[in-house]
Amino acid sequence: MKTQPIRRERARLPAAERRRQIIEVTTRLVAERGFWGLSMQDVADGCALTVPGLLHHVGTKDNLLIAVLEHRDEVDTRTLAEELAVPVDQVWTPDAGITLRQVCRALVRRNAGQPEIVRLFAVLEAESLAPGHPAHGYFQARQRNTLMLLASLAPGGEVARSRLAGQVVAMMDGLQIQWLRDPASIDLVDSWESAAESLFAGR
Repeated sequence: MKTQPIRRERARLPAAERRRQIIEVTTRLVAERGFWGLSMQDVADGCALTVPGLLHHVGTKDNLLIAVLEHRDEVDTRTLAEELAVPVDQVWTPDAGITLRQVCRALVRRNAGQPEIVRLFAVLEAESLAPGHPAHGYFQARQRNTLMLLASLAPGGEVARSRLAGQVVAMMDGLQIQWLRDPASIDLVDSWESAAESLFAGR
């Protein structure tokens, strides 16, 4: 019996809307399968496009992955600013009066509501430890930037701030992995608040 080809409606979407659709479909697929398990054909099918049509919008598979990651960073920064009630460009500014603990609490609450995105980053961050991975450089730079931003909000001298930033990232990442593995038994927000009591004790 012949397999029926996937029907594509060829709906003409505005470029920005089509790109948003492509990023959403890719985000879901990468969270499920990782980058190496991602098929451009599956992305195209999910968007009712041909592969050449998909490539017209994104160029290459590597470009698509970076676009997904950068898009999520932009969305998360805007959401964090809304949660903290500060302008986007002041989220990481000590002058805004926001403490490191407040930022961490907002980040954890945000992540608790989007497990598929947390899974996406966890999968890709692990995969990208391989130097040949297309997101290897992205995650290296992201880690440096994250540690620098967190340290800028931390109290104390330079060494103490840097050390606390590293501990915060390690604790947050570790709790998120445990939560992703067993979401029914682990409350990410409660687990973070308990850990924060120790991390920020006396600070």
